[in-house]
Amino acid sequence: MAGDQKKKSRMAVLDVIRQSESIARIDVAQETGISQATVTTITAEMLREGLIETVPSKDVPKDSQRGRPRVDLKLRGAAHIVAGIKLSHNSASIAIVDFEGTVVAECTPDLGQSVFEPSELGDMLHATLSEVCETAGMTLSDLSAVGIGMAGVVDATRGFVYWSPLLNGPNIDLQTSLEARLQMPVLVDNDANLVAMAELYFGEGKGVSDFLVVTVESGVGMGVVIENKLYRGTRGCGGEFGHTKVQLDGALCRCGQRGCLEAYVADYALLREAFVVGDMVQGDKKVAELLQAAREGDLKSKTIVTRASRMFAMGLANLINIFDPELIILAGERMQMDHLYAEEVIASVRDAIVKIDRPPPKVVIHKWGDLMWARGAAAFAIDAVADIAIERLCENAD
Repeated sequence: MAGDQKKKSRMAVLDVIRQSESIARIDVAQETGISQATVTTITAEMLREGLIETVPSKDVPKDSQRGRPRVDLKLRGAAHIVAGIKLSHNSASIAIVDFEGTVVAECTPDLGQSVFEPSELGDMLHATLSEVCETAGMTLSDLSAVGIGMAGVVDATRGFVYWSPLLNGPNIDLQTSLEARLQMPVLVDNDANLVAMAELYFGEGKGVSDFLVVTVESGVGMGVVIENKLYRGTRGCGGEFGHTKVQLDGALCRCGQRGCLEAYVADYALLREAFVVGDMVQGDKKVAELLQAAREGDLKSKTIVTRASRMFAMGLANLINIFDPELIILAGERMQMDHLYAEEVIASVRDAIVKIDRPPPKVVIHKWGDLMWARGAAAFAIDAVADIAIERLCENAD
């Protein structure tokens, strides 16, 4: 019990320092509720370990001439370097990031295939990460950890993938397989969870305690942040918004079930419907072309897009009624187009939620590319590295 409390207090101190550009010890004590003497002891350990460093205080009075110079504390960026990877259909996005979250290098390599065996994925990541590290003037051994985000149902606590369209089978212990190949800690999570982590640390969710991130690309995902913490559920399956049911015995989803929201809203669903109604002579029609045709008044295309918008609005209304979040962030490649967040869609969401004497949650659009997903995966890796460092501090303090 004492060991748990020791770790909890050290993690609280590190979290407060991490959330601040720089901060004085007395402010750390006030924000954590830990005594100033204990904060001094803990931060001294972190300074010796090289996790944090001192910088001139940003609040030194101009007329201060005497005494020891006042200093603030901040994370030491060079303490650890991690990689964050977003795996997509046929491509990846990679960000090499320091302990402060500053991007050191980034790239978006083509993978050459869309489905992997675990050993194939390990070989590909080893080769690709080695190349990225070389361009940044480092080697693979300089990395402290790798965070990976991918579509599918993932138990992040053990890096176990129940199902993913990127893997050639179900129930894969991907973390163990990749750690054996890369020879470092590997963290695996659903990519939408890592988008939420990126928003929490770097984006629209910074400073917001309760929010949802909904992503729409080749699939539909969601990340849930409650009281500044990512919520994954008991089995790691929480937040599977794309696989909530919107139609009894409805369209076939790529997860194998029917009637999922994703089966009406995702890219493959829109193109499949266009093919079924005869709007695709060839199988290579792109989503952008379908949406453009709908905007230009093509009846078949407009019917497909309108149904997707209505299904999405119904899903968002259900989320608001269940979670009552402060903020909903719509993110991902599909947010480059407005069919899912047009004013009439948001208006229908407002019409379908519980009415009280306070305004509904704010809905914002964050149009960013895959490298933001990779930064979320890197933040996941930084959390893991911090946890390992705190464990070591506790052991040394015994």
